[in-house]
Amino acid sequence: MSKADFIPKSDHDLLVWMEHLISQLELSITDIAMTENELSELKAECSDFHAKIAEACDAQATAKQATANKNDSRHSVESTIRALVRRLKASSTYSEGQGVALGIVGHEISYDFTGVKPNLTALDHTGGIVTLSFNKYQSDGINIYCQRETDVDWVLLGRATVSPFHDTRALQHVGKSEIRRYSAVYMQKDTEVSPYSDDLVISCIP
Repeated sequence: MSKADFIPKSDHDLLVWMEHLISQLELSITDIAMTENELSELKAECSDFHAKIAEACDAQATAKQATANKNDSRHSVESTIRALVRRLKASSTYSEGQGVALGIVGHEISYDFTGVKPNLTALDHTGGIVTLSFNKYQSDGINIYCQRETDVDWVLLGRATVSPFHDTRALQHVGKSEIRRYSAVYMQKDTEVSPYSDDLVISCIP
């Protein structure tokens, strides 16, 4: 049977363990095959390790503070610029051309869904209750379809504008599992704009 390594994994635990080891060795050095020089070398290495831990902690604290200072500075300059731009755009002499020249006109973000299909994941909660999760991206939502074993065609369950979507229909036959297939398509306004997702097959248990 394999045993765990006797040397602790974390730096802090190793430091505490080493200090305990050295204190015990100092008490029993005459009883074990270890010289004073070897003990001194071990103590020096332990002291060096302790110092390096302190240096690493100081560096981490400095980096953390530097990052916080940078973020504060960015927030400050962004706030100043946004206030200035709001005043410029509120001016009666402001034009869209000036905004473009100054670089203060945002670009409209568009997303092409013609080659992107939703990726559905499902979780069966038993009794017919199913949670369907998806990524909305920049769409207005998705239409979710389902086909049960006895369904001839796909049935539109509804439009989901936030994830997850809950299919709360009870099982068709009490106490009996049923297979459901789910598929979805992205929507923009009232139009389906993407390919349909791959069929997601789930067994709903009682």
